[in-house]
Amino acid sequence: MSRLRPQDAETRAQRANGADFSEALARGLRVIAAFDEQQRRMTLSDIARVIDLPRATTRRALTTLVELGYVENEGRLFRLTPRILKLAIAYLSSDPVPGVLQPACERISREVGASCSVAVRDGDECVMIARGTAARPASVGLSIGFRLPLFCSALGRVLAGAMPDPELDAFLARLKPVRFTRQTVISKPEIRRQILDVRRKGYALVDQEAEAGIRSLAVPVVRFDGKVVASLNIGVQPDQVPSKTMIAEYAPLLMKEAAALRERLV
Repeated sequence: MSRLRPQDAETRAQRANGADFSEALARGLRVIAAFDEQQRRMTLSDIARVIDLPRATTRRALTTLVELGYVENEGRLFRLTPRILKLAIAYLSSDPVPGVLQPACERISREVGASCSVAVRDGDECVMIARGTAARPASVGLSIGFRLPLFCSALGRVLAGAMPDPELDAFLARLKPVRFTRQTVISKPEIRRQILDVRRKGYALVDQEAEAGIRSLAVPVVRFDGKVVASLNIGVQPDQVPSKTMIAEYAPLLMKEAAALRERLV
């Protein structure tokens, strides 16, 4: 059994689960997460550098993933295989939110002629789990699995607004805002004000802060017991629909849809 590096041993000692935490499993998941749109194929050295682990440790994780069929290698390069989708399907089929809201997204998209998405919180980001696309989507790059920051996206601000105050305070304390566009708000006091405004209004309207050329309006999706489990949005190009129209027409539509779905989310 390989020994932990001193910094890794210290990290494990600080974890609540202590010795029950599986370092080997965590390393394998870190290898999987290292691949993305910019890094689709990587060498062993590339992966070790991305996940900040020794080459020998990374090699063992890669060898296991290759043996299980989740990774394949072409000479010196490694890449994920379609089998990795089994992990995503396990979530999508076991959680009722994607299954219930995918048809709703498609219906809303057809009705308004714009893209409609559902996202859930994952740490300090939100990730899309359902999406309906218009004939001419506002952004062709967005799809299921796409991630957005909580602090500057409509989907994210809705989810941030659902945090209890202590959790919101902790989120803002560790937040290091990055300017994604010229319109991204990076002032923490203003970000807090925007999030609290979402709580008061019941919706978030964000204009080209997370992505240039995208104006988005989102509302919370509430489970039968009153817990916010997701956010639902409509995204358009700024010259397609004015902000006032989105507030007057899209906000009530999304709120009505979310209310109708509440009892189905168990």
